[in-house]
Amino acid sequence: MRDFEVRLKETLRSEVALLDRITYYIAHRKGKQVRPMMVLLSAKLFGDVNDSSFIAATMVELLHTATLVHDDVVDEAEKRRGFFSINALWKNKVAVLVGDYFLAKGLMIAVENDEFLHLKILNRSVKAMSEGELLQIAKARRLDIKEEVYYKIIEKKTASFIAAACTVGAASITTDEEALEKMHQLGIKIGMAYQIKDDLFDYGTDKIGKPRGIDIKEKKMTLPLIYALQNANRAEKRKIINMVKNNSHKSNVVREVIQFATEKGGIEYAAKKMYAYREEALDILFTFPKNAARDALEELIHFVTERKK
Repeated sequence: MRDFEVRLKETLRSEVALLDRITYYIAHRKGKQVRPMMVLLSAKLFGDVNDSSFIAATMVELLHTATLVHDDVVDEAEKRRGFFSINALWKNKVAVLVGDYFLAKGLMIAVENDEFLHLKILNRSVKAMSEGELLQIAKARRLDIKEEVYYKIIEKKTASFIAAACTVGAASITTDEEALEKMHQLGIKIGMAYQIKDDLFDYGTDKIGKPRGIDIKEKKMTLPLIYALQNANRAEKRKIINMVKNNSHKSNVVREVIQFATEKGGIEYAAKKMYAYREEALDILFTFPKNAARDALEELIHFVTERKK
């Protein structure tokens, strides 16, 4: 990871002073870097990390950062991970252009190094992420998301990119199509568990870097509430949907919706589903020979579902 960070900083260096200042700011407020870590561990599962592996990890981090910068503009978010967002400090126009720069830079690295399989794998996932976000926005207008639609949304908007990280890491070492497909499925299962854990934070009390109840305020229907509504009578369902639709900005409404989801077993059900995805991920992982990378990936999968933020 230290070698990766050196390479990433070299990649981001720019002759434009404003861009250099912003990329420096982004680099010093980085998150857990789970995705590039998954790239490198997926590579090590099949052999020694090489230049192609580092290119894959750099592409993943650049493309992921681009989506985060753009997301903050779309969500009008002032903070991310406790730090001011790019749009809060430099306004929307600069933030959109910085996101575009990261996206272009990520794609150019693949082209300049003839890593066209990396490009294919990651481009497919970025397309899926956009589709997932738009599907969620479309459904939020009517608040009619069914459980199977929720899974489709999170597979596209979160799991597809984690699957791409696992696949592209493996693809930097091996050309075995069966192994690459297994890595894709491994990433999907990890990503599903990761997003359900993220959605559960909205109903918890942990300090997690985003306000409690933010999904409810934004009318995002996630698994705890979807399950609770499925198990409510018609009057309860109508009441909660009207509250979310018309008054989700009010703190007392958010508290009532959280209480409703808890009492109807939504939190417990979502946690159960999250752990089921974790077990499916581990089942796939354990089909590969045991080595240090497999052990580390096993720890990372457990971290995804036990993390506090």
